Amino acid sequence: MSGKIHILGAAGSGTSTLGDSLSKVLPHKHLDTDDYFWISKFTEQRQVTERIKVLKKDLSLYEKWILSGAVCGWGDEFKPYFDLVIFLWIPQNIRLQRLQQREFQRYGNEILAGGSKYDQSKVFLEWASLYDNAGMEVRSKTLQEHWMADLSCPILRIEGDYSVEEQVNIVLNYLNSN
Repeated sequence: MSGKIHILGAAGSGTSTLGDSLSKVLPHKHLDTDDYFWISKFTEQRQVTERIKVLKKDLSLYEKWILSGAVCGWGDEFKPYFDLVIFLWIPQNIRLQRLQQREFQRYGNEILAGGSKYDQSKVFLEWASLYDNAGMEVRSKTLQEHWMADLSCPILRIEGDYSVEEQVNIVLNYLNSN
């Protein structure tokens, strides 16, 4: 069984949700890159060297782990750590709708025009909408495909609008047959 699993995809594709769900049925510790990328969630970024140091330390604590989120652009040195990479992709309209709902759940009316989080939320959603068509200049499908191209571990692609339960079953079936 793969002991070190990395799940990546676009913002809103469900990497954290799948990682959390898998950690409930596998003997793996779930870690999320947002906890290493941000000092203060979604407002203040941690320096790259500090991110790497803290993540490296935490990964060393566990024999089996699932790392959800993206390390593209700052965590290339972790590529050899992975036994399996799971790539999630869902249609853009579903992903952006999820992100808008998540923004409202987090910040409520503050994301509406005139609210204190309006500009931040608008910039985030515009950035997230670039994923499917942008080039290498931002976190995009192109960038992630390029990043995965030289991985030495297997890549399991889950592309489409699947429920979390369906995704978990796809991963478990893959792990059981490999």
